[in-house]
Amino acid sequence: MSDASTELVALEAGMPIVFGGNRVTHVPVELAEAFAPGDRLVVVQTTGALLHVPAQVWSIATMAVARAHEAFRAMGSVPDESISRFYDEFADRLADATTFAPIAEANLADIAAARTRGRSTTRLELTDTMRADMIAGLHGWRDLPPGRGTVVRSVDHDDWSVELLTAGLGPVGFVFEGRPNVFADATGVLRSGNTVVFRIGSDALGTAEAIVEHALDPALAAAGLPEGAASLVASASRAAGWAMFSDRRLALAVARGSGAAVDQLGAVARQAGVPVSLHGTGGAWIVADRSADAEWFASVVFHSLDRKVCNTLNTCCIVADRADDLVPVFLDALHRAGERRGATSKLHVIVDQAQHVPTEWFESVEIARAEGPVAEPRTETLGWDDLGHEWEWEDSPEVTLAIVDSVDQAIDRFNTVSPRFAASLVSSDPAAHDRFYERVDSPFVGNGFTRWVDGQYALNTPELGLSNWQNGRLFGRGGVLSGDTVFTVRTRAHQRDPEVGR
Repeated sequence: MSDASTELVALEAGMPIVFGGNRVTHVPVELAEAFAPGDRLVVVQTTGALLHVPAQVWSIATMAVARAHEAFRAMGSVPDESISRFYDEFADRLADATTFAPIAEANLADIAAARTRGRSTTRLELTDTMRADMIAGLHGWRDLPPGRGTVVRSVDHDDWSVELLTAGLGPVGFVFEGRPNVFADATGVLRSGNTVVFRIGSDALGTAEAIVEHALDPALAAAGLPEGAASLVASASRAAGWAMFSDRRLALAVARGSGAAVDQLGAVARQAGVPVSLHGTGGAWIVADRSADAEWFASVVFHSLDRKVCNTLNTCCIVADRADDLVPVFLDALHRAGERRGATSKLHVIVDQAQHVPTEWFESVEIARAEGPVAEPRTETLGWDDLGHEWEWEDSPEVTLAIVDSVDQAIDRFNTVSPRFAASLVSSDPAAHDRFYERVDSPFVGNGFTRWVDGQYALNTPELGLSNWQNGRLFGRGGVLSGDTVFTVRTRAHQRDPEVGR
């Protein structure tokens, strides 16, 4: 420590660090050697993780937040028409072949670099479809009603009145996985008068910088929006996300990506006093009861496994009364889902229920992983405590199967070990569906395939993310985060008589 202040300028190997109020961790040698004056140490109070943020990374992140913070101060005087124009300007530049050419070139370079590192490029490639979806998403934001100044409630008194009106929340910070289309997603918060600062995964950083240079910044300028209204944290370091989420100038921190990384980012934001909306762990559950129609069941399983995203079927529970006939139906649907992707599917089954799966399903096969084909058993066993584990698969659909005594047992398992995201019941009994909805602790509940859980697909609303209830229910809104749901409420009084007093 410096003699002149309490600023941390060095770390020593083995130095004790208190966290959580009554626990201690110690500085590892590698961290002590890497830490330099000006660097920051973020101590995650829930886990004791020591997060090193180099000074340069801290500066990049906090300067981006500062730009968004200053831009928000100016957004109050920006008309809604200018915000609408921004979305048109941004979309037009993405649609223009000449403007898009350097963006496409940067994306190809990102893809090549990711492949060199053995990284998956499934979500990284800026395909024609992704480009079209970005443009459509921007038009969707443009067409939403203005998100500011809506009267939520009004109270009229004798000589004065009060109105509650929606208003911008402030700078919204996003940390995204490496998908280029997140820019169209993140700018949605401008619709409600907010500003945005975002960090994208390192795999897509080059593409992101090209989008900012050739489309985003020119669109902001052309529409007359304040500089910094949408700011990129131009750093490939994960520490940039920690730095950004530690900045108390953020009004909301939104994280999307893998479960562990999202949990850690959420913890960093919470301890800094920044509200969070996490969109990490997903994995949907399907439960089949004794009245389930076999053909319906087969269809919803098949259509819930077209690709791996958060709302993909992850865990399937079949009541014991129907195991003999529905397990073969399930396995056939799983097999066909793999064939559709040109791969062999992967199954996990509860350890003492392996007898329900044919022996040939335990033979070694080639499974399509992110790193390439891997020879492994097609079916493996796991314990009840692992029933909620989310499988991250590439081309081989991967799911867990469990035989349960009743739907209530499946619900209890879902409420206990799952991330409490999406749940579907296959049943011919309307009363069973009502009971399922009442008991299952999930924001998204259905009676068929699980891939409907999507703001754009289900609600015709451009989506910023989907929240599970793993970290508690959300206040004031549902599980879909959209640009028109990021707002606060201001109260405005109108006095008609100067003699009003208390």
